[in-house]
Amino acid sequence: MHACHPMRLRLVGLGVSIALAFAPGAPSAQPVGLPSMGASSAAELSPAVERLLGDAIMEQGRHDPTYIADLDVNQYLTQMGRGLAAHAPQPIGQRITVFPVRDPSINAFALPGGYIGINSGLIVASDSESELAAVMAHEIGHVMQRHIARGITQQAQGTGIMVASMVGALLAALAGQGNLAMGVATFGQAAAIDQQLGFSRSAEQEADRAGFQMMRKAGYDVRGMVAMFQRLMNASRLNEGGGGGSYASTHPLSIQRMSDIENRVREVPVHAHQDSPSYWYVRSRLSLMQARDTSARQRAIQALEHDSTHAKGIQRSAAWYGLAWLAWQEKDYAAARTALDKAREGGSGPQLDVLAMNLNQATRAPDALGFAQAAWKRRPDSQAVAQALARAMQAAGQDQAVVPFLQARIKQWPDIPEFRKALADSYDRLGQPVEARRAMAGYYERTGALPTAVELLQQARSLSKDFYVQSEIDVRIRQLRERLDNQRALLEQFKS
Repeated sequence: MHACHPMRLRLVGLGVSIALAFAPGAPSAQPVGLPSMGASSAAELSPAVERLLGDAIMEQGRHDPTYIADLDVNQYLTQMGRGLAAHAPQPIGQRITVFPVRDPSINAFALPGGYIGINSGLIVASDSESELAAVMAHEIGHVMQRHIARGITQQAQGTGIMVASMVGALLAALAGQGNLAMGVATFGQAAAIDQQLGFSRSAEQEADRAGFQMMRKAGYDVRGMVAMFQRLMNASRLNEGGGGGSYASTHPLSIQRMSDIENRVREVPVHAHQDSPSYWYVRSRLSLMQARDTSARQRAIQALEHDSTHAKGIQRSAAWYGLAWLAWQEKDYAAARTALDKAREGGSGPQLDVLAMNLNQATRAPDALGFAQAAWKRRPDSQAVAQALARAMQAAGQDQAVVPFLQARIKQWPDIPEFRKALADSYDRLGQPVEARRAMAGYYERTGALPTAVELLQQARSLSKDFYVQSEIDVRIRQLRERLDNQRALLEQFKS
């Protein structure tokens, strides 16, 4: 068994850690017989159950220390993923959500329900946005082909252990019986780890071809796929003899696949892609966030210092941004402002605005709220800027004003739970416990913890003396309980 980072191990414990083409050191077992290019009529794992599994996994994954709970990074990755998915050669059937994992290894993986995890190490190792898009498009190709759902079904048809483990744990979680991850350990975690899924060579090639088409239609440079393949193969050679086997030997990243993509690249016109500023700013910050020890952190700092002097344009700006972010983390606010000013000389983006807003809050700058409001006017599509403005308003004691602002953001981004949590905080400070609990119930609903959401709504009902509010809460409790019943019914199909 190969070593896994904490979040990966927890996901494996659910029996659905999918070792994809970009996961070094994964088991060599390869499920065979996946049909080529097209929906599988034999797949027993319906899209509804697949999404339920993914939601439950993510409910636990969000609590893992390696999960990067950062609105800016998450929005950037998910927008890229959905932009690629919009050009998929056939319907995907799941809404793509991409999330970052703090891990320096070059890795990406997909989960049921359209969730795709990208290690920080892969983003930092990429040399262009097109290289990152190549990995993401490949993963989306697996989702499109339902390789994950069919692989789980295939295991279920063999021994049933994996699906039984998942179903038992998820049913316990839906009943509100303790921690889901702890429940999984009771339902055959070791067996699930030993039977991790892998994909056949034909499945990997299908994902390559679908990903290539998505990249090309979305306007990325398809040469980025070749460059990333070469980078991954080189990384696997460096890992040979390191205990755990080489990447190339455990995954079908073969010369045949490389040749296939190279041939496809030669057949289409070259399209140069202009990297977005967000790519470079996110990459710069992740290079620091992923450092596990002093030496790794020092290497990241030295790389940024080098680029701040020798790089040009947006790359130089991103290096200064990384150094400014580091100084802010270390509470050296004067150095942070100096570096941020240098970053602004070569570029702009919501990342720079959010850091400036954080610096204003940390130093209690008199114009903090005004700056935050101006930044929001410039960046009305940035979740991180909206979050920073809400914090600035709360810090200024403007909870009454922040309530409608957050309500509008919830309508703008209904799937982002952080705004509901901030709303609950303001309601609490305003002395409105009923609305605070209703907002927190919404937060837990969006993070998959339905039993907790029901409990909070019940508390809100008991605190309210308003008949109409009680009626509204009763309706919501009934709706959530119906969802719980439907989820249980879906899962019961797989108990045997």
